[in-house]
Formats: sequence, structure tokens, C-alpha cells
Amino acid sequence: MPFRLSPVILWLGVVSMVTDVSSESVTAILPLYVTGFLGLSTIAFGFIDGINQGASAIVRIAAGWAADRSGHPKRIALAGYGLSMLARIGFLFAGGFWAVAAIVTGDRIGKGIRTAPRDALITVSAQPEHLARSFGVHRMLDNIGAAAGPMIAFLVLLMIPNGFSTVFVVSLAFAVIGVAVLGLVVPDLRADGLQGIEAKSDTEQTAGSRTQRQRLFAFSWSHLREPGLGKLLVSAGLLGLLTIGDGFVYLVLQNRDSFAVQWFPLLFVGTNVVFLAFAVPLGRLADRVGKVPVFVGGHIALLACYFLAAAPFGGLLSTLGCLVLLGGFYAATDGVLAALASQLTPPGKLATGIASAQTVVALSRMTASAGFGVLWYAVGASTAMVVAGAMLASAVVAVIFILPGARPKLGSE
Repeated sequence: MPFRLSPVILWLGVVSMVTDVSSESVTAILPLYVTGFLGLSTIAFGFIDGINQGASAIVRIAAGWAADRSGHPKRIALAGYGLSMLARIGFLFAGGFWAVAAIVTGDRIGKGIRTAPRDALITVSAQPEHLARSFGVHRMLDNIGAAAGPMIAFLVLLMIPNGFSTVFVVSLAFAVIGVAVLGLVVPDLRADGLQGIEAKSDTEQTAGSRTQRQRLFAFSWSHLREPGLGKLLVSAGLLGLLTIGDGFVYLVLQNRDSFAVQWFPLLFVGTNVVFLAFAVPLGRLADRVGKVPVFVGGHIALLACYFLAAAPFGGLLSTLGCLVLLGGFYAATDGVLAALASQLTPPGKLATGIASAQTVVALSRMTASAGFGVLWYAVGASTAMVVAGAMLASAVVAVIFILPGARPKLGSE
């Protein structure tokens, strides 16, 4: 069947786009704001970046379960977007480590609440045979915002040196727009798995259907042991432990080449532009040749990025190469991971399954960022990158043997 983009996915993409303008404009200046403007150490930034990577994990599974239980993923997603919007108000008054850490925590918890219900809405709105491509389209729109946000931050810093407060005001404005579009435009779709059962219940509320419905509404950790999903969680967690935050990669490049701080947000722009360019093609490739090879290939690109960033030679070409590899990594893994998790999860537990994979990634990356901050402080930037790269290479080899075991469970692969 020819590919047809659902209007729901389009609007969800618009919501993600303006929300990413909001979040990424702040993310792009956060490394400099923490280590330069506030004068804190790489250990402090590692802690904050760890929160940025993993605080959302606290609520991801609960939010996914709530979306499945209610059958209204939009309502849960709206709560998450709203919380992140409120957290951005705090940036206008933040001035120290604990204040920044608390605000980032609130923002990331909002992200944790919204992500799985939003991806569940995408899944039920997409054509099954074009699932990864649909996620790719959404991620493409998402990354238009992710590229625009750092660009706006760059322009603000160019016109107003140390204009961090202005960036925070712009970020809040875009967050308000995102919440408004989601609340007013995106329809309140029900998840398919529950919808079918509830439709039956209206007309023929048999004892069997009531029992089935109760099973779907009752959360159990056994839901996470779906065939194949466990191997995906192990693999994603192992790779996530060796995925350090982008801010650290950019700080390594800035430390090596000593370019002016005003250019720093453009590193985020470059990565997101590459992500934007490759999200749909790699989503189509994953639908055609299999999601596992594309997912593993993305991590090989990340590995190459680490070693290139640690190389003794610097310059523009080396920096651009790192951005291309890092953007390619996200394009090959972000939407593909959600598509993999959704295919390994029954319809009634869709948001929970997706949230499980995202939780594992978030927690492991939080650990990675905190650990890398300490490693950098102990051995220096380049050596820390080499160590992280060597460990990631070992993890990729392990995952090549682990993940294919989940493939027979994937109906379309």
C-alpha cells in the first residue's frame, strides 16, 4: 500500500517541532552556561547532563501504563508537555547548581510523561507496513525544531553576549505554543488494543471480555518479558551505558579547537540538520532491510564519532565529520528503537512496551553522562573519549550477537 501520512502524525510532529525549539535552545547553551557562566566543574555538568538524559526514566513506564489503562494517550502526553512548559519558567530565576538541577529534573520528567503516549498515538495512526517511515517523518519534523532551537540561541548570543536570560524567555514562548497546538488541534484518539475491547463491551459485555479488559488494565512487570522485548532492553541498556551526552562531545571539540563560545550552539544545529536529513531515508531503509542492522549501524557511527573527536588533529573538517556521524547515529536509532519496541509489544501494552525501551535508554545514558564527567576530570578529555570508544566497540560486538535473537518475533522482518 502506498505511504500516506496521517494528519495526526503531522500535527504531533508540529507539536514536537516547536517543543524542541524550546528545549534545544536551552540544551545548546547549557554546557557553556554551567561550566562557563556559572563556573562549575565537568563533574557538576556531568551530573546535570545525567539528569537531562535520564530523569525522564522515573515516570516513563508509569506514563505508558497510564496511557494504556486510560485508552487516551493524548491526555497523558498533554500533562507531560504542560509540566515541561511550567519548568521553563524556573530558568528565568535560576542561578546555581541546585536550582538548575531541579529545573532540568522537572523538564525531563515532563518529557518522560509525554514521550511514550505520543509514540503510541503515532503507532495507532500509522500504516503498519510503513511504521518506521512514519516515525522517521515525525522525527524529521521534531528535528526541524531541534535544529532551529540552537540556531535561535546562537543568534541571541551573537547579538547579546551572555544573553542566556533572553534564550530562556524565547524557550518558554515556544513551549506555550506547543502545549496549545496539542491541546486544541490533535484529536484525542484511543489506543487500538483497548478500543476494540471497549467497543465490544458496549454491545456484548461478556464475562470473557471483562476478564480480558481487566488483564490489560492491570500492570505487571511480566509485561516487560514479552518475547524478544527483553533482548532489546538488554541491548539498548548496554549501548546506552556507553553513550555519553552530546554536550560532552561538543565540549571536547571546543576544548581541542578553542573556537569562540558564540559558535558553540551551532554544533547542536549541525547534528540536528544531519538527523533531519537522514531520519526518513534511514526509516525507509529500516522498513526494507530490517530495523536491527540499521540500529546497530547507528551505534557504529557513534563509535566513529568518539574516535574522531579524540583524534590529535582538529579543524573544521574533523568537527563537521563528528557532527555528521552523531546526527547519523540519532537518525538510525531514535525512531527505529521505538518501532522495534512497538513490534515486540502486544497492542494493548503498546505505550508500556515503548516506554520500557525508552526508560532503559534514559537510565543508562544518565549513568553514562555522570560517569564520563568524573572520567574527564580524572584523565582528561581525549583519553576519556578513547576509553568510552573502546568500551562502546565491545558493546556493539556483544549486541550483534544478542539482538538477532529477537528478529524471528518481528512479524515484518
